[in-house]
Amino acid sequence: MGSLHADNLESISVCSQNPLDPDEFRRQGHMIIDFLADYYRDVENYPVRSQVEPGYLSKRLPESAPYNSESIETILQDVQKDIIPGLTHWQSPNYFAYFPSSGSIAGFLGEMLSTGFNVVGFNWMSSPAATELESIVMNWLGKMLKLPESFLFSSDGNGSSGGGVLQGTTCEAILCTLTAARDQMLNKIGRENIGKLVVYASDQTHCALQKAAQIAGINPKNFRAIATSKATEFGLSPNSLLSTILEDLDSGLIPLFLCATVGTTSSTAVDPIGPLCEVAKRYGIWVHVDAAYAGSACICPEFRHFIDGVEDADSFSLNAHKWFFTTLDCCCLWVKDPNALVKALSTNPEYLKNKATESKQVIDYKDWQIALSRRFRSMKLWLVLRSYGVANLRNFLRSHVKMAKQFEGLIANDKRFEIVVPRTFAMVCFRLKPTAIISKKSGLENGGDNHVEDQTNEINGKLLESINASGRIYMTHAVIGGIYMIRFAIGATLTEERHVNLAWKVVQEHTDTILGEMNGNIDHQIEG
Repeated sequence: MGSLHADNLESISVCSQNPLDPDEFRRQGHMIIDFLADYYRDVENYPVRSQVEPGYLSKRLPESAPYNSESIETILQDVQKDIIPGLTHWQSPNYFAYFPSSGSIAGFLGEMLSTGFNVVGFNWMSSPAATELESIVMNWLGKMLKLPESFLFSSDGNGSSGGGVLQGTTCEAILCTLTAARDQMLNKIGRENIGKLVVYASDQTHCALQKAAQIAGINPKNFRAIATSKATEFGLSPNSLLSTILEDLDSGLIPLFLCATVGTTSSTAVDPIGPLCEVAKRYGIWVHVDAAYAGSACICPEFRHFIDGVEDADSFSLNAHKWFFTTLDCCCLWVKDPNALVKALSTNPEYLKNKATESKQVIDYKDWQIALSRRFRSMKLWLVLRSYGVANLRNFLRSHVKMAKQFEGLIANDKRFEIVVPRTFAMVCFRLKPTAIISKKSGLENGGDNHVEDQTNEINGKLLESINASGRIYMTHAVIGGIYMIRFAIGATLTEERHVNLAWKVVQEHTDTILGEMNGNIDHQIEG
């Protein structure tokens, strides 16, 4: 037994290494960088949407972890062979789905530094640079957006006024602000009244709000998704908000929280922030402005007006990992009253007590978020801001808007298609027109308007699936006002005009095929 035990120790020591050996770290790190550089170089050669079937990976990988170590060379071979086929390539220049997750060299290198330092910056003492850099870059970005001073850290840096914090995602930002609003209200009216609190939004608001309301203990019956319409370009009407609030007050309920959106997921609609805040403030409602997608564009003077009125909101957030060249995850949240977050989210166990915290001269970001641990996210945002500067960042964003206008023009010149909602930023929402699909031969025009719309929606769905299955480009859909539309969202860092032209060519080819098949089937039925 002793001999066997010794043999085991010897075999393990031969295969093991210092997990942070500098020379080996350098060697393997260069290999990873080379691998990813080749990936970005070749990314448009891959099918944009993964073509694998559910459960594909379990058929390729062993059922248990290896007992002995394996080389990075072997592992990277398996990444190429087994992992890449299962990726949907968000960084592909032919990726036009959902909203972009734009990357950059600076964002990637900032992520490397953040991961490499691997600090856990829950309070100032745990890594002063992590806290102080975060406060600085949040003020930098806030000033780029021309946010009011009430959202920024004061010049002495102690957070006595407003301030910014980096969350992981908008879901976290909304949950934190809703929790702060909830506790602020319950401290006034008594915690037994939580069942009376009401949360407001439009029917276009991201589902993150409904999830946050569930977590925060809001009665599901008190979640108001107020209907929008084409008349307001699917933005939330202040009059509709007011009438909903008055109905709730008449029912003995307590208005709590409004989430207004700048750039909705379905169509990039914009809620009128100023007029909505005017209504909400009459009733003491916390207003959060969710600009997850479109907030980045507001560093450009020509788009800044979309957040006019933000000075009357209580909190504002955008995702730098969407359309700001900063790798996932990085959500920027500013609040007017950080103390509302701290009161709702802070804990002070003995093992975290320290002189810096007790001096009240520092920020402990653990009290501004749900979790205790937190990453050094400001490092990557700092690198993006410094590496590109305001001028280049504006130009990057403008180039995407220009390409969206280009695609919009191509759609407009083909009488088979229509723009479903007006383009606001860098996303075009379009569909095949009913007149292109419903022919007199088919007799479908006699089925009524609902029948025609159902058929139109069905064919547009088939068109999108056909396009995506080709792997050449990737788009996603939304349904708005009962209309199924195809969303063409430009924002991938590598996208150029030629990729937009290719996308249009793919759309036309698949349209020709589907309409040709339909006409052929109809002719066959008539002949039969």
